[in-house]
Amino acid sequence: MTGYAAVQSRPAETALAPESRTLVTSAIGLEIRSVNSRFLDLTLRLPDDMRQCEPALRDLLGTQLKRGKVELRLSVDTGSAGPVQEPSARLLQRLASVQDNVQAWLPDAQALRVSDVIRLAASEQGAPRDWSAEVLELAKKALKELLAARQREGARLATTLVARLHDIRTLALQAAPLVPQLVAQQRQRFLERWNEALALTPGAVLAEAAQDRALAEATAFAIRIDVAEELTRLESHLDEIERLIGKGGEVGKRLDFLIQELQREANTMGSKSAALPLTHIAVDMKVLIEQMREQVQNIE
Repeated sequence: MTGYAAVQSRPAETALAPESRTLVTSAIGLEIRSVNSRFLDLTLRLPDDMRQCEPALRDLLGTQLKRGKVELRLSVDTGSAGPVQEPSARLLQRLASVQDNVQAWLPDAQALRVSDVIRLAASEQGAPRDWSAEVLELAKKALKELLAARQREGARLATTLVARLHDIRTLALQAAPLVPQLVAQQRQRFLERWNEALALTPGAVLAEAAQDRALAEATAFAIRIDVAEELTRLESHLDEIERLIGKGGEVGKRLDFLIQELQREANTMGSKSAALPLTHIAVDMKVLIEQMREQVQNIE
């Protein structure tokens, strides 16, 4: 089921290094995207310094989501509180010592530029920060919003599915009286053909035996094209689907199975069809069932 949620933490001030006199503001951004998939497929895109949060995030998402291709993306927005990060005296001494050693071995090496020193000062940090608590709190908040969005979409899908169920029921009601009509027409056609055959070969067979044979052929034809069982099973599957939609919860995989059964019954009706109207009904059913199948894949 599709859905999207994005949350961001409040900026927090931290020092880049113990010697630094400049503070930086850090804000965590977390996004969760979900698209349709028959199974749960988790993709986590985390900065390198937040990789320790991945197991906990996977556990959290796995307990709340059952289907969908889900992508979680984390980002950290770090901005300096001042225009330039001022390097500490200790860092400058260390850089000068390293530069002297390099130039002693490589006289042609270029000296450090001011921009290089500022960049190195900005990248120097103390012990890595543990983001686990903040990230998990944000993930719970984003997951709550994602589930709410998916629930709203689920309500819209339920309305669509119920409308498709109504259309299939209407087609089933149209198909039910067609079979007796076809049997009666075919029976009359058999009798007419047998009478024509008897007229061409008088006395060859008894008229009563010929009529019995015509009735037997009509009966065999009726058995071949009878779709009463298919319509009964179809109605049963429609009732179960409607019940599951009304019940809610994690019903996506069960609905998948029932949609396959609907498709099976519609295919059988099409194969048994002996008249164009019944064929049209079977085709229309297959179109509606395929539309339902695509929608059911969105349901948890």
